[in-house]
Amino acid sequence: MQGEDPFDQGAGSILRQPKAVWATAGASVVAFMGIGLVDPILPSIAKGLEATPSQVSLLFTSYFLITAVAMLVTGFVSSRIGGRKTLLAGLALVVVFAALSGTSSSVGELVGFRAGWGLGNALFVSTALAVIVGAAAGGSSAAILLYESALGLGMACGPLVGALLGDASWRYPFFGTAALMAIGFICITAFLKEQPRPARKTSLLDPIKALGHGGLASVATSAFFYNYSFFTILAFTPFVLNMTPYKSGAVFFAWGLLLAVFSVLVAPRLQERFGSLKVLGASLVLLAADLLVLGYGNHTTAIVCTIVSGAFIGMNNTVYTELALGVSDAPRPVASAGYNFVRWFAAAAAPYLAPKIEEWSNIHIPFVVAAVTAVAGAVVVWIRRSALTHEAAELEPVHATEDGVTVFAD
Repeated sequence: MQGEDPFDQGAGSILRQPKAVWATAGASVVAFMGIGLVDPILPSIAKGLEATPSQVSLLFTSYFLITAVAMLVTGFVSSRIGGRKTLLAGLALVVVFAALSGTSSSVGELVGFRAGWGLGNALFVSTALAVIVGAAAGGSSAAILLYESALGLGMACGPLVGALLGDASWRYPFFGTAALMAIGFICITAFLKEQPRPARKTSLLDPIKALGHGGLASVATSAFFYNYSFFTILAFTPFVLNMTPYKSGAVFFAWGLLLAVFSVLVAPRLQERFGSLKVLGASLVLLAADLLVLGYGNHTTAIVCTIVSGAFIGMNNTVYTELALGVSDAPRPVASAGYNFVRWFAAAAAPYLAPKIEEWSNIHIPFVVAAVTAVAGAVVVWIRRSALTHEAAELEPVHATEDGVTVFAD
């Protein structure tokens, strides 16, 4: 990968890809939009359904709890029915449950429909990178960058779309997502041919067995703590900022832009210069400091710190994924599934616990807890640094190969 320019206008350019790749990447943007879509409208949903912040935060909890469990299933499914059918099944579930979310008459219904949405999203995003790499022209480098760009664009645009549609009604973002994913379903049906199936079928227990490797277990444990911090920001901060959907959407759009830039452009350069573990450890400590200032600062400071946190989150997402893929000898789809199975449980816990911690204490303490978990993630990296040191992770960032798949955060 060194020396390649994926933006070069030759055959391997990120801009010169088959329609199948663009169709899958476009659907990926919308899939990642779904994560942050509800951010600007969380207060509106709480008001419209007469729910408390902790009840509304269950929208994230149900979504990511199902996503975590589904990580054990996605490889099992895709290795048997193929990547194309797995993508279409995931898209179909998202279309159905996103539309149903918009019809909810109670917060309980909405939480249940978001769980179905999480299953569909897990099937889709866990397969999308492998499909993009397999269908791309000119090797994996440009394809992987395209996927990472889709992730960043989706995370940035999700809150903005949620704000634009949610200003009229909190229901519209859900209907809008269903419509966009339906378009993605049609495009993939039309342009993507079935990809070759793996030579070996994946069992349901393979990801759990992969976590027996000390290095992979260490990455997953550290990422678990980090994800608690990440999703405290994503799910709890909108209630703290207490802004209109437009203003909240603008804040998280800027947050998403920093996430995308630091994930795709900054993190690889810092890794090349300092090594993955030093970059990750420093970024986690800086995220912890940012969370403390966010929790104790005034309203303007909270806005600035929310946006700045996108930079640290972008770097962490990239480094964690590359470590998870390169630290063990497990097949990359299996290693990714085991890693994501562990870390998504924290994404499910944080949105529920943060408002509860505020109810039990005050508005500052949820951010203190999130800062502590970020430091805990850094401590795990430091203590387990010998198990995490891997030539591919330290000398050259490992993204994926033609037989690989990964799921990014966020």
